Amino acid sequence: MRQLILLTLLTFAITAKGQEIKKLTLKDAITYALENKADAKKAKLKIENSEYQIQEVRARALPQIAATGSLNYNPILQTTVIDGSSFGADGAIQAVFGQKWSSTAGVSLTQALFDQSVFTGLKAAKTTREFYQINDQLTEEQVIERVASNYYQVYVLRQKLSLLDSTLATTTKVRDIVKGQYDNGLAKRIDLDRMTVNLSNINTQKLQIINSVQLQENALKFYMGMSIDIPIDIPQTDFEVTPAAIASAPNAANRSEYLLLKKQQELLELQKKSVIAGYYPTLSLSASYNYIGQGPEFPWFAKPQNGVYWSDFSAIGLNLRVPIFAGFGTKAKVDQADNQLKTLEVEISDTELALDLEYKNAKIQIENSIITIQNQKENMKLANEIKDNINNNFTQGLASLTDLLDAENAATQAQNNYTAAILDYKLAEIKLIKSKGELKSLINN
Repeated sequence: MRQLILLTLLTFAITAKGQEIKKLTLKDAITYALENKADAKKAKLKIENSEYQIQEVRARALPQIAATGSLNYNPILQTTVIDGSSFGADGAIQAVFGQKWSSTAGVSLTQALFDQSVFTGLKAAKTTREFYQINDQLTEEQVIERVASNYYQVYVLRQKLSLLDSTLATTTKVRDIVKGQYDNGLAKRIDLDRMTVNLSNINTQKLQIINSVQLQENALKFYMGMSIDIPIDIPQTDFEVTPAAIASAPNAANRSEYLLLKKQQELLELQKKSVIAGYYPTLSLSASYNYIGQGPEFPWFAKPQNGVYWSDFSAIGLNLRVPIFAGFGTKAKVDQADNQLKTLEVEISDTELALDLEYKNAKIQIENSIITIQNQKENMKLANEIKDNINNNFTQGLASLTDLLDAENAATQAQNNYTAAILDYKLAEIKLIKSKGELKSLINN
C-alpha cells in the first residue's frame, strides 16, 4: 500500500515537473477566469456584435446608392406599332423596330423618408446592446459563483488530505509501538493485526482523497479556463470564517437575472411595435441617372458613324406604399407578441420569488453554519484532548487498543465535521453575496 501511495505521488510530481506551481488566491482564480473562460469571452463578443447590429439597422435609414449596367443582344427584334400622326404620317399605323444591340449604365439612389419599422428597429438594436451588456454582467457573476464554489471545495478536500496525513503518521507510530510490544510478548497478535488493518484503511482513504483532490482541481481549472496540466496551490489563509453581513432582504430589481428579463421585456415590446409598423404606410424618394447606347453593332466604344447612338436619361420620384389588407397576418403576429409578453411577465414574477427564496435560504444556512462551526470547533478540541490522554495512557499500558482506536476515529470525525461546516458556510456565503448582487466584491477586496 505504501508503494502504491508513493507511486501516485510520484505521478503527480512527474506531471508537475518543469512547471511552476501557480499560487491561487480566490481573487486570482476569479480574475483569471474572467479573462480566460470561454463563457466570459463569448458574452463580450455578443456585446461587440450588438454594435454591428446597430450599424446594420442604421444603414436602412441612410441613402442606398447602387450602380447598374447591362448589355443586351436581340437576335429577333420586337416590333412596336405606333400611330404615325404623331410624326406627320396622316394617322397611318407605323411599325417600328428596335436595335440589335443596346447597353445601359447608370446610378440609382433610394432614400427612406418614412418607415416606422426602421425607427423601431433602431431602438430595438440599441436595446439589444443593453441586453447583452446585462447578460455579460450575469455571465461574469455565474463564472465567479462557479469558480468560488469549486475553489472552496478544493480547499476542503486538501484539508481532509492534510488530516489523513496527520492521522496516518500517528497511527503508524502506534502500530510500531504495538509491534514492539508484540515482539516482546506484551501484546497479542490480534492487536497488531487490528492496527495493520486500520493503517491499510487510512492509506486507502488517502488514495481516494488524492484522487478526489485531483478531480476537483481539474474542475476548478476548467471553470477558470486554465490548462489542466498547470499545477496550483491554494493558500489556507484565505479561509478565515467571518460572520457575513446579513441585512434585510435585498431588492430583487437590482439583480442581473431580473434586469435581464426586464430588458428582454423591452425587446418584446419593440418587436410588437415593429410588427404593428406593418400597418403604417411607407414613403421613399428615388432618383436615377442612366446612359444608354443602341445600334446594329456592338455598342461599346462605337460611334454614330457606326450607327450606334448614345444618350442619357434620368428620373426622380416619390414612392408611397399603403398597406390595405394582408390576410390578417399582421394581426396574428401582434397576438403572438402579446402572448410572449404575458409569458415573460409570468417568468418575471416567478424569478422574483426564486431570488427571494435564494436569499432567505442562504441567510438560514449562514446562521446555522456559524453555530455548527462553533460547536464543531469545541468538539474537535475536546476530541483531540481525549485522544491525547488515551494515547498517553495506552503508551503506559493504562488504556486498551480499542479505546485508542475509538478516540482516534472520534477525533478524525470531529475534524471532518468541522471542515465540512466551513465548506457549508462558504458556499452559503457565496449564495448570500450573490443574492445581494455583490459577487464582484470577491475580486475587489
